[in-house]
Amino acid sequence: MKQSAQLVFVPSPGIGHLVSTIEFARRLLRRDAGISVVILLIKFPPPFGDDIDGYVKSFCGAIDGDDDRRIQLVTLPQLPPPSSSSSPELPKSAEHFISTLIEAHRPLVKEAILNLALPSVAGLVVDLFCTSMIDVADELGIPSYLFFTSSIAFLGFMLYLPTHHDRVGSVFELTGDPVPVPSYADPFPSRFLPSVFLNKHGGYSSMTNHGRRFSEVKGIIVNSFAELEPHALKSLISSSSSPPVYPVGPILDLKAQGQVKFGKAGGRDEILRWLDGQPEESVVFLCFGSMGAFDEAQLREIAAGLERTGCRFLWSIRKPPPAEGISLPADYDGNYGEFLPEGFEGRTKGTGMICGWAPQVEVLAHRAVGGFVSHCGWNSTLESVWNGVPMVAWPLYAEQQCNAFQLARELGLAVELRLDYRIKFGGEEVDDGGVVMAEEIEKAVSGVMEKGGAVRKRAKEMGERSRAAVGEGGSSFAAVGKLIEVFYEELEKKP
Repeated sequence: MKQSAQLVFVPSPGIGHLVSTIEFARRLLRRDAGISVVILLIKFPPPFGDDIDGYVKSFCGAIDGDDDRRIQLVTLPQLPPPSSSSSPELPKSAEHFISTLIEAHRPLVKEAILNLALPSVAGLVVDLFCTSMIDVADELGIPSYLFFTSSIAFLGFMLYLPTHHDRVGSVFELTGDPVPVPSYADPFPSRFLPSVFLNKHGGYSSMTNHGRRFSEVKGIIVNSFAELEPHALKSLISSSSSPPVYPVGPILDLKAQGQVKFGKAGGRDEILRWLDGQPEESVVFLCFGSMGAFDEAQLREIAAGLERTGCRFLWSIRKPPPAEGISLPADYDGNYGEFLPEGFEGRTKGTGMICGWAPQVEVLAHRAVGGFVSHCGWNSTLESVWNGVPMVAWPLYAEQQCNAFQLARELGLAVELRLDYRIKFGGEEVDDGGVVMAEEIEKAVSGVMEKGGAVRKRAKEMGERSRAAVGEGGSSFAAVGKLIEVFYEELEKKP
């Protein structure tokens, strides 16, 4: 009789990371009845942990069959945020802050695992920012795995960081010279580097340390698929320093349980009704993630660019958080005329809709949507790919510049807008590239909405391949099967 296998996951506290983790757990449980999953939840301090609470409540209230019952969510005691008095650089790097907060939970993670039936624990699966938990796995004699929620190409960048640091010993510089990252088919221009790789206040060093620890795990599970990133996957397979890589994606929350509804009551229904009245593939959707927000000068340029295209549009606008303190973008009160060009709403009435929060999963799946102006977060990217919707690449933060570069220059799935654009977090000292002008926006949006265009055709083809990858016999289906075999093989080695 086959031994049962229990997996312990430690995701990063962000909602996008947790949703991907649970959806991957569901996929494992559907494939093998002998597996069960425990997910240890670390929470951000308010207000950033509030969306986790909402999602957990939604998940627990919508248990879907026996598979979901084999997922146990354990919320760890909430620790105080790291103090800037002990490390003055903490406020100047979100990545350094997150890594420090998670590392402080190491004793709690160890205690939680010890409370399980340890002989049945087949592996500890950690997130990008949770590599400090590899020490817990080593102490307990448990194999560790990495669950990487971004692209294979960016995984390659993370694995390249220690090599760069050993050669140069410092952060990257915006020299204009290409960065020789093997996982990108084209040379990676340094001007497109994400802010974290330029951050001298703990951001760069934190990411480099994580990248160095990636090589210690038994395997790396990636939310991507072989057909999407053939060059990146080949570069890692051929690398002697990379652990085995298992592309298991796209892993998506197609039921939209993880969508935190910031907007007004009834907003979802109003948006979907409006889309129902639009012609097929006629609407360009603009949405920039939970942290994406622009100042009024940039919003005016977006409005002018959209109007000049003559395209139908659905535009999600969020209010930037105050410069002081820690908070998330919020919805405006609906009076957009205060900062948009005079008469804009009247002139675009019937062909355009402005909203706050938007049900992105459902919008991208709607027949009326023909293009997506996106920040290129990886979850958003995979949702767009799944639905065959071409993108306009406008990266803002995190690793999005890397994603945008790959999507536009290598994969042909996006029209590039401003690949070196950045928004600042906390005390980051970066050049945001200035205001993106209406002319640039008009050109990019018109390009992505062009009927019969190459990007549109490529997006539809990749959408079909994404669905084939996760279907029986597909590349990701096979990768999940191989991974399950490895879990059981490692479990049999335990004394």
